[in-house]
Amino acid sequence: MITFSVEINTIHVYNIDSEDLFAELEMEKEMALRNIREYGDDVLAKECRAVKEITPRVKELVDDMLDTMYEANGVGLAAPQVGVLKRIVVIDVSPEGDQPLIMINPEILETDGEQTGYEGCLSLPGKSGVVTRPNYVKAKATDIDGTEYIVEGEELLARAICHELDHLDGHMYVEKVEGDLVDNEDLVAQQEKEHEEAAD
Repeated sequence: MITFSVEINTIHVYNIDSEDLFAELEMEKEMALRNIREYGDDVLAKECRAVKEITPRVKELVDDMLDTMYEANGVGLAAPQVGVLKRIVVIDVSPEGDQPLIMINPEILETDGEQTGYEGCLSLPGKSGVVTRPNYVKAKATDIDGTEYIVEGEELLARAICHELDHLDGHMYVEKVEGDLVDNEDLVAQQEKEHEEAAD
């Protein structure tokens, strides 16, 4: 077993075991993170094109989007948020973050009810705003294997589907915000205070 120095990204130098290095490089190879475009980027205001064929490049894009979403602690991500104008979104609202929903060429078929609450976006980090969305959504989409399916969601899933599909048509939630955007830190502090007052 050998120990040696390796330079990573020409910034940090580590002394690591060779087996650890190979394991780390293999993990980096398997996980590919893409840059998330932020509010004001022109690509976020453009309409996306339908996916005509699920090619290896499309599958790679979906994998990268999932990696990027999970790494950013998000519950949804649309292709234009990583600079790709294709009608693809990934969503995972499960508590453990282990139930990804891949939606290619998604379309909302039906909505019902109403919910109003705070909403955020990975393309506008650190901010949230109050948005009213349907409380129930029925949509159709194609999965990564090319099979069309129907999905029904309520509450957070319904909100996430509407939010992500807006991205595909060049829209962001800030267009629907009721009132002002707030800093997430202030929002958390406010919610903690309200919780404490309710407990007294």
